[in-house]
Amino acid sequence: MKPAPSEAQGTCIVLGVESQIGLAIVRELGRAGVRVIAVSHDAKAIGLASRFVAESRIVATPRSPAMLAALLELGRRHGPCSLVTVSEANMAWLATQRRTLEPTLRLALPPDDAFAAALDKGRTLQVAAAQGIDVPRTEEPASLDDLQRIAASFPFPAVLKWKDPGAVAAALGAAGLELMKAEYVYSAEELLAIGRRYAPIGQWPLVQQYCAGRGLGQFFFLRDGQVVQRFQHLRIAEWPPEGGFSSVCDAVPLDQHRALQQRSIDLLRAIGWEGVAMVEYRLDLATGRAVLMEINGRFWGSFPLAAHAGAGFALLAHRSAMGWPTPGVPPARDDLRCRMAATELKRLHRLWLQPSAIKDRLFRVRRLAELGRFVGDFLRPRVRYYVWSADDPAPFWADLRNLLRKGA
Repeated sequence: MKPAPSEAQGTCIVLGVESQIGLAIVRELGRAGVRVIAVSHDAKAIGLASRFVAESRIVATPRSPAMLAALLELGRRHGPCSLVTVSEANMAWLATQRRTLEPTLRLALPPDDAFAAALDKGRTLQVAAAQGIDVPRTEEPASLDDLQRIAASFPFPAVLKWKDPGAVAAALGAAGLELMKAEYVYSAEELLAIGRRYAPIGQWPLVQQYCAGRGLGQFFFLRDGQVVQRFQHLRIAEWPPEGGFSSVCDAVPLDQHRALQQRSIDLLRAIGWEGVAMVEYRLDLATGRAVLMEINGRFWGSFPLAAHAGAGFALLAHRSAMGWPTPGVPPARDDLRCRMAATELKRLHRLWLQPSAIKDRLFRVRRLAELGRFVGDFLRPRVRYYVWSADDPAPFWADLRNLLRKGA
């Protein structure tokens, strides 16, 4: 049976329930008694299978007039209600539709200027450095001559990242070039070779100093400049192995990295942030040095850990968008681990059978240790899962069916 939503908790439309992120938002809101309407462009989206979805809507074309019409119809029928979304693409699109959607729908979005600052990695690093945050050396080439100058003195290895991936995606596609999240280069010659690849579009990625360590994510919810909730985790395993998103992560007690938390908050305040955000660092466990990577101004890939821990970020987003009070949230649990078992299997396959495909040549492959942790985590009572939940199993089976169809 589906849980009965509470009128007092209102209604929330969740746009984008294709991944574990949207699913975790649906579950958190539904368990709190919020009436959840799930909207997706994919009929096979795992979030649609959740028992916490009171109503669903499928619109085949995302960010389209049809999607806008569907949201307006839902808002007129159920509103006023909040609208929470996951991806940066959806957030950017919704921001352009504010006047059309409001006030029937209350959008859980940051201010436009703050969102633009978070998307711009170069600007983020500049503001962070002014707040006393350790940032990697980062260069922004504007031409091949610029790149040659940078290559002559840069401390390799380096990682190439696009300043704003969404802004360059169309130009790359038109030139038949792949949008790559990160590329590793180890010499001036390699850097210049990649630079020539992008010459046809006249744009080049940022050149950023390589930073060893593990991903440390610090998560905050700000309302009227005040921190309502905070949480943090350490990445234990990532996909791809050399760095990407968390396939396994551990909650970290808030009494650790306190000074860094305050600097993260200062950074978010400096750009005028409101709502939920992740400030991501690379933490060198040997030295304790934490170097800023970026701000993720959205719900992050490992959000299920925060939801399992009771951090309440999705409920805060809903209530804040509605203009309701956000009462004190109890501290989240800090003793949980969360994992995505299917991604871990893919990671083990890469470590054991395709180590040459790992792009970071400095990455240390520890096959037996990784295998032992993978098996051992099934026996740990404090391990939770990105998709599996005993009180809401249907999304897991939907995810499994989707995986089998892809492999067929």
